Amino acid sequence: MQPRTKEDFDMLYHAMEKWRLERKEEIDNTKIGASRKAALCGLLEKETQLISMIGRKQTTANEENKLAAVSNFLDKTAAPRRWTAFDGSVTQMDTPDRQHARHLKEVYQQLQERHGTQYQRMEALLSLKLIVKEHSHKLTKEIVQLIDREAELMERGTSEVSLEGLRKRISTLFLHYIETPLFNPEARRHLAVPQDPAQVRQNTHYCRGCCRYLLSTEFELSINSRVVGRCRKCNKVDNFARSREDFSFYHAMLKLICVKESEYKDNSRLVFALQERDLRYLVDTIWGGRSALSLHDDLYELSFVRWDRGQHWSPWNCVLVTKEEAAVHATVDKLEDAYSHPFISAVRQRHVLAYNEFQQLAKLSSQWKSSSSTTVTSTTSSKSALSAQSSRGQTPTLPPISKTRQLQTTLS
Repeated sequence: MQPRTKEDFDMLYHAMEKWRLERKEEIDNTKIGASRKAALCGLLEKETQLISMIGRKQTTANEENKLAAVSNFLDKTAAPRRWTAFDGSVTQMDTPDRQHARHLKEVYQQLQERHGTQYQRMEALLSLKLIVKEHSHKLTKEIVQLIDREAELMERGTSEVSLEGLRKRISTLFLHYIETPLFNPEARRHLAVPQDPAQVRQNTHYCRGCCRYLLSTEFELSINSRVVGRCRKCNKVDNFARSREDFSFYHAMLKLICVKESEYKDNSRLVFALQERDLRYLVDTIWGGRSALSLHDDLYELSFVRWDRGQHWSPWNCVLVTKEEAAVHATVDKLEDAYSHPFISAVRQRHVLAYNEFQQLAKLSSQWKSSSSTTVTSTTSSKSALSAQSSRGQTPTLPPISKTRQLQTTLS
C-alpha cells in the first residue's frame, strides 16, 4: 500500500488501532499476572514499530505531495487564460506576465535536472543569473552569490554529492523568487495567503493547539461550532495520536450526496455546509448507523436520499437506506401510499431530532429562503414595471447595470 492523502493515513491509523484493541482484549482474556504484562509490553513494541513505519511512509508522501504542489503552482501561473463560449469553443489569451511566468518555470525545471552535464548546468545557472539581476533586492543578491559559488566549485572539480546541498538552496531561493508577486506578478492570483493586510486581519483566527494565527481556511468547523478551536493540522495530529478515527467513509458519502443534489438543479445548498463530523453524527447517532427500512448496518452500502423529493435535502428531510432501497425510493410519488404510518412516524421523529441538533443550519436555511424570495419578488416587480411601460408606449427604464448583474447572478 502506498498512502498519499490524509484519508489514506486515517485509514491506516484506524486499522492499527482496531488491531491493537482486539489484541489487547485477547491478552486480557487469556493471560494474567507477569505473562499479561510481558504480552502487553510486546504489544506496545509492535505498535511502536507500526507507528514508525507509517511515519516513514508519511514523510515520503509529504515530500511527493510538496513536489506535486510546486509543479501545480508553476503550471497554473504559466497557463494561458481561457474562456469557454456558449458553443463549447475555447479562447486562449497569453499575457506578458504569463509568458514571464512560463520562462521562470522552464528555468526552474532546468535547475531541478539531476542527470544533466556540467555544460547544461552552467547554462541553467547563467539563465537564472540573467533573470534575477533584473531586480536589486536582498533575495536576488543572495541567489547571485550562490550561483557564483557553485560555478567556482564546479570549475575546481567538486563532486556532485558535495554540491547537492548548495543546489537545493539555490532551487529553494529561486522558488521563493517565483512565489513573490514583486518578481512574478502572476503568482499573486494563486497564493494561499492574501497580499492585502486588511484581508489577512479579517480572516485570521487563533489556533488553541499550535498557538498560531492562521487563515480561516485552515480550520474545519462543524455546523454547530461556537468557537474556532484548533486548526486542521492540530486535529490531524491529535487524531493520529489518540482517537485514530477514520472519516474516509463519511467523506465519500458526503461527496456522493453533493453530487446527487447537484443533479437536481433546484438550488439545493444545505448539504454543502456540512462537514464529515456532522454527517457522522447524523449517521451514527440520529439513524443508528443502519438502514431505516431493512436495518442493514454495512456502512459502505448505505446512502442518504431525500425523504420528500419536492424539498431540498437537509438533515430533517433525508432517510438512510441502502443503495438498492434508494433506487426504489426515488420512484415513490406519495409517501403515504408506499410506507406504513408507524414507519412514517418513526422517520419524522428522527427528523425532529436532526432539526433540534442542527438548529444553526435551520436558521441558515431560513435566511437563504428569505433572501431568495426577496430577490425573486424584486425581479418580478421590475419585469412588471417594464411590461407596463412598454404597453403604454413609454421607453422602459432599465435598472443599473450592477444591480442587473447581481440579479442575474442570484437567479442563476
